[in-house]
Amino acid sequence: MPAIKHESNPMPNSPVIERIELTAFEIELQDMVTDRAGFGLSYQPGRTGTHLRFAVRILADSGVVGEYVPPRGRANVIMTASEALSYSLIGKPALQREKHYRTMRKLTKHIGEVGIGAIDIALWDLAGKHQGVSVCEMLGGYRDRLPAYASTLMGDRLDGLSSPEAYADFAEQCLEMGYKAYKMHGWNEGHVDEEAAMIRAVCERVGDRMIIMYDAACHLSTLADAIQIGRVCDDHGLYWLEDPYADGGVSIHGHQMLKKNIKTPLLVSEHVRNLESTTDMLVAGATDFARADPDYDGGITGCHKVAVAAEGLGMDCEVHSCGPAMRQLMAACRNANFYEVNLVHPKCANAWSLPIYGDGYSDQLDCIDANGYVPVSSSVGLAVQYDWDRIRKTAVETKIIE
Repeated sequence: MPAIKHESNPMPNSPVIERIELTAFEIELQDMVTDRAGFGLSYQPGRTGTHLRFAVRILADSGVVGEYVPPRGRANVIMTASEALSYSLIGKPALQREKHYRTMRKLTKHIGEVGIGAIDIALWDLAGKHQGVSVCEMLGGYRDRLPAYASTLMGDRLDGLSSPEAYADFAEQCLEMGYKAYKMHGWNEGHVDEEAAMIRAVCERVGDRMIIMYDAACHLSTLADAIQIGRVCDDHGLYWLEDPYADGGVSIHGHQMLKKNIKTPLLVSEHVRNLESTTDMLVAGATDFARADPDYDGGITGCHKVAVAAEGLGMDCEVHSCGPAMRQLMAACRNANFYEVNLVHPKCANAWSLPIYGDGYSDQLDCIDANGYVPVSSSVGLAVQYDWDRIRKTAVETKIIE
């Protein structure tokens, strides 16, 4: 029997991708510096740093433009990957996001799936503008505001998040602003005694008034360390323990062993990059929540698949980090609990909330209302306007694919 050939025929008058622009630009950081590779940020009072970011514009023959600016760094890696993938899209129907997602996954199968996210998100923005609706509405829609949690920057040794008491002070500040939940990222060294003292200090101060989470960010050295910290989390009723130890957050067996020794729910899968691997972790009982990040996990297309897979298993999917794509995605998901306002700090601005929005959009610490919610706009596409004059003024390089 001959093989069936699957064809996809674009609808009449469907826009076609003519050109893709990738622009690297710099933002200025106050009281904060980044490492030379652009991966890590740290609080440094009195210092001014710069951080390389990039922006995507996908131009269709209809005149509609899909736009996205990832709100985080790693531009040196991700922009290059996005450029390589862009060549496969020129001349293709702009609305065939599923087909493009599949094509990009095939192209990146030997090198990981970095680069897909930014392109896919810009395609969703383009489709929303073409259809005159928001991304959330295209996904089905569910809500127009999201409960948020304050997610801290990593600890420092200066005058910011420099002690367990400083974390507790900041938690109380966030509570007074309206946040109902608070998550701690501790110190990079991952010392068990120090991390445990921080958890205790925060919980003793606000644990009866806030939901508390702890993200070890894989800085604890061993499974035994994670068990010790997990039992501290048990004692204080934490909502979740995230990426506990230095397996990289990817070991199914390791997290099964951890779950046998603690009661606190685990949030793992931030460091696996696709639907299949995340689903495997959920089914194996290695995590109690799925994690989905549009920038890294295949864009809106990939992350919505993860959320639906988790829902089918009767489980929740927490959207990682903040930004316009994260808000639109979470607003369409019933099984997501909190919007992550990260990485916030008591004495400096949130570097993830870029100063390039032209319509007042913000993910700064004060972006919530008095009840701890962030709004989700119903405007078209990603429902945000970028300040392209400002982006181009600080541009370092622009790549044009056509």
